[in-house]
Amino acid sequence: MIPVLDWSEAQTDRDGFRTRLGAAVRETGFFLLTGSQVPEDLRAAVLRLADVFFSQPRAEKAKLSILDTPHYRGWGKPGDESLDETRPEVDTKETFNIGYDLAPDDLRVLAGEPFRGVNRWPDIPGFADTMLAYYDACQAQASALLSVMAEDLGLPDDHFAALFTEPLSAMRLLHYPPATGAENEIGAGAHTDYGAITLLMTDGEPGLQVRPRGGDWTDVPNVPGAYVVNIGDCLMRWTNDIYVSTPHRVLPPQRQRRSVAFFCEANPDALVAALPGTGTAKYPPIRAADYLASRLEATYAPKETT
Repeated sequence: MIPVLDWSEAQTDRDGFRTRLGAAVRETGFFLLTGSQVPEDLRAAVLRLADVFFSQPRAEKAKLSILDTPHYRGWGKPGDESLDETRPEVDTKETFNIGYDLAPDDLRVLAGEPFRGVNRWPDIPGFADTMLAYYDACQAQASALLSVMAEDLGLPDDHFAALFTEPLSAMRLLHYPPATGAENEIGAGAHTDYGAITLLMTDGEPGLQVRPRGGDWTDVPNVPGAYVVNIGDCLMRWTNDIYVSTPHRVLPPQRQRRSVAFFCEANPDALVAALPGTGTAKYPPIRAADYLASRLEATYAPKETT
């Protein structure tokens, strides 16, 4: 059972909301969030423009290939990714990645720092402005959730604030084609997310499943207007395994499926080490950028297909 939390209760019943959130992130690592602070009209505009992008000819999208940049920005064609590192199958989805926005003359860009590249934009009116507005809105919502989580862990509510000022956060448009019936076909292979928190907006088409610890694959229900929120591996590591990062996958849908994932990540130099009060550290400290790099390298490693 995936709990449903109402964000408005974080303002009207902070203690109750914190208790319910704390239970969700410890038990399943997933919850549905209604009443988010991300404007509905902005969400609708993002999905509309994503449709425009993905409907372009393949050759046009290929001009922005994610494989042409070391900073993981741009279009990922079907088969570019394999999220399940234990299986030979590649994912049928296509993607478009957007990161923390920097100008071409930013010193970090000029120095070639990892993950500090420029975003790559299609020639679609309003696309860049809309996507960056959505990125900022999701980062604000994720930061607000992190504030409640800090309280839940017995820390000051602003504990994470300074660690997410210039984040590695990434926004990802996703398009899943209808199932073909091919053997072992998978929309997105079983995986856990890499970062702190994921906010997922979907069009309501089924396919997303989670596998709670000790349980079987379970469909994530569609609650209109709700975000699917889950804990990522980095935050699980930070909390010394108090919070859980849960495997999930996307089955090939019967109809096309659209979603937009926002992966909230810390600043590159943020040190991910066991938080105060979480017990003896189970993992050595690591920079957030180094941890993310190790996970992405595995995702984009070529696989032989049959």
